[in-house]
Amino acid sequence: MAYPAEILQVMERIGLKGVTRVRCKILEGPDTGKVLTRNVSGPCVKGDVIIVKETEMESVGSMGRRGR
Repeated sequence: MAYPAEILQVMERIGLKGVTRVRCKILEGPDTGKVLTRNVSGPCVKGDVIIVKETEMESVGSMGRRGR
């Protein structure tokens, strides 16, 4: 199931493909009010509403370094 989330803070841009790390607050569903860190592709600004498929997983670490 997918749930709407409002972007609270745009944290940083990652890589060259337009991926942005954002903090968002879940608006509906079983985890209403939970604040998550997510990676979002495409343009986004504070106040936008995005749809998240999973509310359990969070974005962690750097995407630039893989298994070294």
